[in-house]
Amino acid sequence: MSGHSRKEDEVRRMLDLPHPPVPVDLPARAAARGVRALNRRRTARLLFWSFVVVVVIVFAVWAWVVEPWTVPPSEKTPPLEGW
Repeated sequence: MSGHSRKEDEVRRMLDLPHPPVPVDLPARAAARGVRALNRRRTARLLFWSFVVVVVIVFAVWAWVVEPWTVPPSEKTPPLEGW
């Protein structure tokens, strides 16, 4: 008997055994756990996008107030000799 058919025989014997009883409330518990996971994922997504929106708004306000794209005024003026 080859190793492959021996494994098949073992699997068939395991499947022929009586199955363990399943708790009656298992589907309800699984559905409740799925709903909790879905709510948790939805809340995390909402918090992430809220954080992104707040960061974009803060950056826009900062850029509007500071105007980092403009050249700062020079500290001293050039000499006016020879006029």
